[in-house]
Amino acid sequence: MAISEDQIPGVEPAPRETEGFVLNHTMLRAKEPQRSLAFYTRVFGMRLLRKLDFPEMQFTLYFLARPDDPAAIPEDDGERTAYTFGQKGVLELTHNWGSENDPELAYHDGNAEPQGFGHICFSVPDLAAAEHWFDTNNVEFKKRSDQGKMKNVIFVKDPDGYWIEVVQPSLSKGLGQ
Repeated sequence: MAISEDQIPGVEPAPRETEGFVLNHTMLRAKEPQRSLAFYTRVFGMRLLRKLDFPEMQFTLYFLARPDDPAAIPEDDGERTAYTFGQKGVLELTHNWGSENDPELAYHDGNAEPQGFGHICFSVPDLAAAEHWFDTNNVEFKKRSDQGKMKNVIFVKDPDGYWIEVVQPSLSKGLGQ
């Protein structure tokens, strides 16, 4: 059954003024940026689009994505920044300087109480192959594809404990029935 927006309470028609608005990125904090960058580039094949340092506030931003055409990424820093903020599906990793030296620091994943943020999600062409790839790379699983009530959905954790849902679109047809 198709969703009719006017049948779902709270859903309103998109105002003309919002035309062109694009969800650009979501941000996760990274305690040890080298470890997180290696994870997202090696395990999920993301590319670093831009790194921005803010010495006066002591943090660095790393913007990662899976661009359709990596050759289109500009070389010029300013153009590359503008390009980055014009993309879809960007992951921003924020490193607060010195966090890597605090053995007590652990970021809240949003799934423990009090719950809030839950996860990010990647779609993959072959869920079984992705699950094998995660095993090969010693990725920590929260849930494998054959576990729990929702089959054909994987949850893994990144180095800071954030959950990542992994789905194969063609296997998702029966979800929520």
